Amino acid sequence: MSRQHDEQTLALAGMFQAASLVDQVASRGMVPQNSYEASIASLFVTDPKLTEDVFGGVSEVPYTLGLGLRHLQDMVEKNESAQNKRIVQYVLGMIMLEKQLDKNPDVMAKVGQGIDAVAAKARYFNESDEGAAADLEPVAYTHRNVIAALDNLYQETISHFSFRIQVGGDPRHLQNSENAARVRALLLAGIRSTLLWRQVGGKRWHMLFFRSRLKPSLRRIMGS
Repeated sequence: MSRQHDEQTLALAGMFQAASLVDQVASRGMVPQNSYEASIASLFVTDPKLTEDVFGGVSEVPYTLGLGLRHLQDMVEKNESAQNKRIVQYVLGMIMLEKQLDKNPDVMAKVGQGIDAVAAKARYFNESDEGAAADLEPVAYTHRNVIAALDNLYQETISHFSFRIQVGGDPRHLQNSENAARVRALLLAGIRSTLLWRQVGGKRWHMLFFRSRLKPSLRRIMGS
């Protein structure tokens, strides 16, 4: 079962990283670029051979998912700082939204088609030679026009669900249109990781009762 636990840990780390980045945008108006690029780029990896491929590959995940892995470790060790509590609430919200998305196949299809359309936009704004979306550098996916397109996709689909994640922070940052777009794009990335988590066997109650089984996976992934 260790491989499945590793896959669930990676997907959870993706969720926690997106949630942490949402919190940083809302509270500080800025994020670590490497983590931001990795989370947004994960939206466009639609046919991975390994779970690690969603976040850059086996050798890269300790770095691309470092932020999420650290916050996941905080949850496992029951570090209940105000920031960690907010992050856990955002993660639980992502689980709720992914559940609603799963119950609405038409909306799910629209999101998938939208991601494909945004991938084409990312190719257009890529400064290097154009190729398949999977060949783009992660930075191409954080172009402001690409983020705006993801923001629009979120508002046209997931924003219509009855449940909404309430993001708290500094109003000066939240009222900035570019920051609001980054928040929605990151929520979309978090929901994508939630879908991945469910696909590899993750369930909400695992977070409450099976925290201890994440520890060996965290050690393996963070130490690799």
